[in-house]
Amino acid sequence: MSTLVGVTSLLRDLDWVILFYFLGVNGFYLVLLACASLEMHRHLLRTRQESRWRVVGSGVAPTLSMIAPAYNEGATVAESVRALLTLQYPNLEVVLVNDGSSDDTLAVLQRVFDLVPIHPIYRRRLEHAEVYGLYRSAIKPNLVVVDKANGGKADALNTGLNVASGRLVCAIDADTLIESDALLRMARPFLDGDDVVAVGGTIRVVNGSRVKGGRVSEVRAPRHALPGIQAVEYLRAFLFGRLGWNRMGGNLIISGAFGLFRRDAVIATGGYLHDTVGEDMELVVRLRRRGVEQGTSHRVEFIPDPVAWTEVPETLRALGLQRDRWHRGLADTLWRHRQVMLRPSYGSLGLVAFPYFVLIELFAPVVEVIGLVGLAVSLAVGAVDGSFALLFFLVAYGFGVLLTCFTLVLDDLSFPRYRQVRDRLVLLPWAVLESLGYRQLTVFWRLRGLVKFMRGSKDWGAMDRTGFAVQTEPPSER
Repeated sequence: MSTLVGVTSLLRDLDWVILFYFLGVNGFYLVLLACASLEMHRHLLRTRQESRWRVVGSGVAPTLSMIAPAYNEGATVAESVRALLTLQYPNLEVVLVNDGSSDDTLAVLQRVFDLVPIHPIYRRRLEHAEVYGLYRSAIKPNLVVVDKANGGKADALNTGLNVASGRLVCAIDADTLIESDALLRMARPFLDGDDVVAVGGTIRVVNGSRVKGGRVSEVRAPRHALPGIQAVEYLRAFLFGRLGWNRMGGNLIISGAFGLFRRDAVIATGGYLHDTVGEDMELVVRLRRRGVEQGTSHRVEFIPDPVAWTEVPETLRALGLQRDRWHRGLADTLWRHRQVMLRPSYGSLGLVAFPYFVLIELFAPVVEVIGLVGLAVSLAVGAVDGSFALLFFLVAYGFGVLLTCFTLVLDDLSFPRYRQVRDRLVLLPWAVLESLGYRQLTVFWRLRGLVKFMRGSKDWGAMDRTGFAVQTEPPSER
C-alpha cells in the first residue's frame, strides 16, 4: 500500500511538472505570436513605402552569387540553371558546382550553355575536394560551372564560396524554386545596415501546384493529407516562429534551401562544416557566436515576402528520415555551441534564443512522451481525474489549432500566395488534423533522431521525390 501511495504521489508531482512546462511553453508561444504580428505590421509599412524595383537599377546593389550544388541531376539541371539565370537581380552570378556526378550532368551543361574552359585560378580560402575544371558559358557569361570530385553538399558549397565573386551568396537546394523577384526582396536588409550577416526567406510547399519553366505558374494548396499538413506546418514555422524571433534575440535557423549570406563573413568563420547533418543551422549559430565574441556584425533577419518553393515528402518513410535528420542536426549544433547557454556575455543569444531551442525545440519530444506515459499511468492508478485529463487535452489541442489558424490569417492579410478561396479553405482541415496522429509521429521521429545523435550517427538518408514534372496538374483534376 505504501508503495502505491508513493507511486501516486510521484505521478502527481510529474503531472504538475508537465502542466507547468505546458503553461511555460504556450505562454512563450503567445509572446512569440505577438512579436510576429508586430514585426509583420512593421514590415508591411516599410515595404509599402518603398519600391524593390529601385534595386534593379541601383549602382550600389551588392553583387550576388547563387551557389547550386549538383549531383547526378542531368535530367533537370538545364531547366534549373535557366530558372536561376532569369532571376530579377542586377550583378547576378550563378555558380553551379558539379559534385562528382556519375551521370551526364556536366555534358548537358556543356551542350546547352556552350561551356568554355577557363584557368582554375581562385583564392582557396576554404578547403575542399579536388577541382577538375572550371568553365564559363559563352552565351551566358554570368554562369560559372565547377567540376570537382565528390565531397558532399558542404564541400560543394565551400568550393562555390571560393570560386564566387559576389559580396552576397545564396546557397540553394536542387529542389528549390525561387520566385523571380525574391532576391530583390532578400537584399533589402543588407542595404539598410552593415550589421546584417544573413537573411532568410519563407519556404512554401510546391506539392499540388503547377510548375512550368522552373517557376510556379499556378499556386494550389495540396489536396493530399501528408503534404497538406506540412504546408500548414511550414507557414506556422516561418510566419509565426522565425518572424517573431526578429524581435526576441534573432534567429538561429536559416533554411538551407533558401538563405542569403555575406560571403566574407561565411568564409571568415570557416565555411560549412563537413561532419554534421545540420550544416545550415550550425553555420548561422557560428556566425552569430563569432560576431558576439569579436564585436563584429552578427544580426540574422527573417523577412516574410521573399518566397522559395520546395517539394516536401509524400510518404511517411521519407518524412520520417527528414525529421530524424533535422533533429540530429539541431542536437549536434546545440551541443557544439553549448558554451553559449545562459551566458550573459552573449546577450539575448545566450539568455533567450539558445535556452528556447534547448528546452523547447530539442527536448519537447522527450517531455511529450514522458507526459503521455505519465498521464496514462496516472489515469490507471487514479492519480489524476479523468475529466481533468480530458479538459487538459482539449485545451492543449485547441490552443495548437488556434495558433495555426492565426498564422493562416496572418498569411492571408500580408503576402498571400493562395488566391482562390477554395485553396485557403483546404488548409483548414489540415490544421485541424495535424495534432491527431501526425504530431505524434513527428515526436517519435524526433526521438529517434535524438537517440541516433547520441550514438554518433551522421547519415543523411534518402528522400524519394516525385519531381515537379508530375505536378503540372493538381491531383483533383487528373
